[in-house]
Amino acid sequence: MPEICQKTLPVMPWMEERTRRLPGLNPIAPGEWLQIDDAYGPQMALREKLISTRRDDVFRQADGAQDAVAELLERILAELRAMPGFDVAGNFVTCPDGRRVGLDDDTALIVAARLVQEDLLILQKPDVEHVLTAAVLCFPASWTLAEKFGDTLSVIHNPVAPYDAAMAQRVQRMFDLMRPETPMWRANSLLYDDPALFQPRPENDPREIRRDGPLWVRVERQSLVKLPQTGAVVFSIHSHVVPLSRLPRRAVELLLRQKRG
Repeated sequence: MPEICQKTLPVMPWMEERTRRLPGLNPIAPGEWLQIDDAYGPQMALREKLISTRRDDVFRQADGAQDAVAELLERILAELRAMPGFDVAGNFVTCPDGRRVGLDDDTALIVAARLVQEDLLILQKPDVEHVLTAAVLCFPASWTLAEKFGDTLSVIHNPVAPYDAAMAQRVQRMFDLMRPETPMWRANSLLYDDPALFQPRPENDPREIRRDGPLWVRVERQSLVKLPQTGAVVFSIHSHVVPLSRLPRRAVELLLRQKRG
């Protein structure tokens, strides 16, 4: 796959206290949920290709998620109407890269994903925990939608070392107490020896990093937005990939020290 990188990182989460400590949540100001950066065109071209050629790998939707998906698309369209570079007119959206996306071209979640850089995941609470019920995941960072779809929050985070039972309870409580008017974001950082955005990996296949060549840092800006009508929680992921060579020396030193720890 082609190398798709941003010129800079919007945040270096390992460098700031507000993002370094778990869970590292910060409020999203109005109009700052969905973000467009210099990799919009190439990322969207790759997304279109993956939706076309690997649809079953990047898209899942359960029965009962239709209302939440429809509400998400309406929320996204409302955001795009106020964003430069988008023209929402009638049943079509013209995007910053010139693509014209019809709102009836596909299922609502696929249409939404064709408009924005973020991967879009919907979690609903049928019982005690929130469950992943719909998703377009074109840029997985070493996990697969097939393994996680339909799972609860605690099962989804099984491989994450700090995510123990106590943290699972805190996260579920946070989801329960979320309000539509207070969306939040956090960021993580991952070290890779391959800049590819589409990196699915089974849970039992640990990732190894070769350190004898070029390295890239992958930063995910992860947002949590509660939809007011259905109560579903949208987990969106904006992926940034930048060569380590573009970062300040001090930032590289701290990142490598953290990843060795």
